[in-house]
Amino acid sequence: MILFCEECGTRNKVPSDKLEEQDAYQFKCTLCREMLLVSKSQKKSSAQVAMQAAKSPVQDLSSGGPPLKVLVVDDSSIIRKVLSQMIGSDHNKVVVGEAVHGKEALDLLDTIKPDVITLDINMPVMDGLTTLKHIMIKRPTPTVMISALTQEGATETFDALKYGAIDFLPKPSRVKGENLSTQKAEIIRKLDLASSVQMNSVRYLRSSRYDKKQNYLHERPYRNVVAIGAAEGGYGALLNLIPHLRKDLPVTYIAAMHQPAKHVDAFVNYLNHFCPMDIHRIKDGARLSGGTCYLAAAGESVSIVEGSQIEISSNSKDHTINRLMESVSESNQQNAVGVILTGAGEDGVEGLGKIIEKGGTSFVQDPVSCLFKLTPLLTAKRYDIDYLVSGKQMAGAINSFLVAHAGQKEIQK
Repeated sequence: MILFCEECGTRNKVPSDKLEEQDAYQFKCTLCREMLLVSKSQKKSSAQVAMQAAKSPVQDLSSGGPPLKVLVVDDSSIIRKVLSQMIGSDHNKVVVGEAVHGKEALDLLDTIKPDVITLDINMPVMDGLTTLKHIMIKRPTPTVMISALTQEGATETFDALKYGAIDFLPKPSRVKGENLSTQKAEIIRKLDLASSVQMNSVRYLRSSRYDKKQNYLHERPYRNVVAIGAAEGGYGALLNLIPHLRKDLPVTYIAAMHQPAKHVDAFVNYLNHFCPMDIHRIKDGARLSGGTCYLAAAGESVSIVEGSQIEISSNSKDHTINRLMESVSESNQQNAVGVILTGAGEDGVEGLGKIIEKGGTSFVQDPVSCLFKLTPLLTAKRYDIDYLVSGKQMAGAINSFLVAHAGQKEIQK
């Protein structure tokens, strides 16, 4: 049995005989020496764990559970009123407090104990991003950014996700004839989704800034290819993962997203500012290089030809992740690694199966840590997954596997 340390994410192997002899076994993490405890009840298949994770607060609400308590934070009285009316129109939710700026919101946290928070960015006294940092330190609470600045592809959106926000939305508006009823439904849906994410699996990312120049001409050898599928909710999942992947290993990483190309372009530029590893937008004709991560957008069908050359063709959005994983499984066989993160559909499920068939290794994000749970649930139900871990632990789990795998290859030589 494998157990990942909650503190550092290191992979620890638990001797199977220990759980046969006793109900629980305590030991120290091999890296940080944190005390870990594993019990017989934890020894479950990935499918069992995944199906257990399907029990979310959203389902509990529909069966007559307590209403979701929401704190609305915005300096505009009009927006606070609109949001409160929209949220209050759903009988499964109640607005338990309103705040005009971040400091007031922080003062209310311990008193009203909200289940989820809506948070603006531009506010007096204390802005939204500063407030978010304090929330994640003082009392981690699922937070949805609702601001004029939180558009897809915006730096402020990526900043919010980096600091621990679960999701983002623009403010409700009638501009350009937008339907308020549709906007209300989307706000309520996002609050439900956010409330189902376990906050102990959310990482508040602290990082240094890097000034790098991307260069496709410098190629470094690689042994493993890690194919990553990040569909709906992918920005936050990848922000939890990519900055913590090791660049000093003979590995190349390719992540396929379900976002438009122009937004993935912006995301690549953002990641390069604080990721030690080089991040590239994937390009037709480029060659894979070790210690590098490539990002593909929706509709970009990625194939690996002649061993390491990238070939891009147009494809439907629904098969972006599947095609990437199928190609990686064909070109890298047992050295292929497949990673399924958050998602709301089936794209990636069959592709990961191809990697497993070829003897590769599978990682799936634990559904309780996902904004959208369907893809990891379907994957874990269909296959015997090698590693089912939370988003917070995913980078450490992948790093530990790759280090161990590299060591095994050296020994075989």
